[in-house]
Parts: sequence; structure tokens; C-alpha cells
Amino acid sequence: MINIMLNGEPQELSEGIDVSKLLQDLKITVPCAVEMNKKVVPKALHSATIISDGDVIEIVTIVGGG
Repeated sequence: MINIMLNGEPQELSEGIDVSKLLQDLKITVPCAVEMNKKVVPKALHSATIISDGDVIEIVTIVGGG
């Protein structure tokens, strides 16, 4: 298991998980932006970007409203 910070909260994940799998596990199906260690991870690289122990990840989704 690895420990990361996800949107400011500690989170424990399985080793070897990639950004795409994390989004799937979190049930995020809407367009989103992912930042890992203060760098944007392009959508094309989500499945190739492995999350490591100590990584800091921010996920931002668009919320509509009035």
C-alpha cells in the first residue's frame, strides 16, 4: 500500500495504480483536470502515469450551477 494526499486528504492506495484507475475507483466520469505534484497530467497520459508513495494529487471537476 502507498499513502498519498488526494485533494488535501490522506488516502491509502494499492501499489501500481495509475491515474486512470484512480479516477475509475473514485467513480469520476465527468471531465476533470488532474494535477500531480503541482504538474498537470494530460488526459492522454492518465493510464501511463503511475502514482507513487507520497504523491500529492488534486482532481478538479467542472460544476455547473446558477
